Amino acid sequence: MATLDTKFKLNTGAEIPAVGFGTWQDKDAQEGAVTEALKAGYTHIDTARIYGTEPAVGAAIKKSGIPRSKVFITTKLWNNAHHPEDVEPALDASLADLGTDYVDLYLMHWPVSFGRGDSMFPKDSNGKTIGGETDYVDTWKAMEKTFKKGKAKAIGISNFSRKETERLMRETEVVPAANQIEVHPYLQQHESCEWFRSKGIHVQQYSPFGNQNEIYSKGQNMGKLIDDPTLVDIGKKYGKNGAQVALAWGIARGHSVLPKSKTPSRIKDNLEGDFRLEKEDLEKITSVDKGLRFNDPSANFGWNFYIGEDGKVE
Repeated sequence: MATLDTKFKLNTGAEIPAVGFGTWQDKDAQEGAVTEALKAGYTHIDTARIYGTEPAVGAAIKKSGIPRSKVFITTKLWNNAHHPEDVEPALDASLADLGTDYVDLYLMHWPVSFGRGDSMFPKDSNGKTIGGETDYVDTWKAMEKTFKKGKAKAIGISNFSRKETERLMRETEVVPAANQIEVHPYLQQHESCEWFRSKGIHVQQYSPFGNQNEIYSKGQNMGKLIDDPTLVDIGKKYGKNGAQVALAWGIARGHSVLPKSKTPSRIKDNLEGDFRLEKEDLEKITSVDKGLRFNDPSANFGWNFYIGEDGKVE
């Protein structure tokens, strides 16, 4: 089964490679992992200020000798820098760590702001997160300025609901180029994803393997998504594994997918998840949807995320 090199067009006209390499967690292993990913043929690297992996991503790209223009880099604004005066300096700090003068996509990581300052998770004396005063609309307007200056070739959002996005679009100028959200065969979000597509907003799938990540306590007492019998059976037909089928399913829906790994063989396998599934197999995967959301930090962040979206437990 041939590995494709699928790319999607953003509303800016830029192309985004369908398979991106995620760099969340395992901070110390990331320079080596990104080096392996670039060697394997990835041209899309996803990082964020909060991950602490921007320096490793920058170093790996520099050492690879691959021209900057050939690598699509995404990073994200963290919640403690939502104040309009903090947005561009935060991006400048990310650019310095990445060793580049622009990013291809700059995302607002969450619609919630935290208290301003150097602390990524400012807490009060009771250990509760200190919320900020900034409305995400004002944060976005500051991000629009970085877009107009060319420091961010495209700007987007992450973890935004349709309702939040609708308000953002109503009150600002630039339509987000992308929304990076949790989507996988156990949380398919058909209605939501179709809505974003209809607005010209590209969907990026984080956690494309669902509960493969041990950090998600909700997914620990159940079988792993990538071992789901339906995905595994479909994989046999194409000489692929369940993880690769989950990626191909996302790509077939027009989404970019962001698998992560530090194991060279898996890094390579994930890139080979870009292959074409037949219609009947895509329909079979629709049947495994459980409406199961693994990532919802509403209680910790002091903001009620995902209102009106699939998998939201009220």
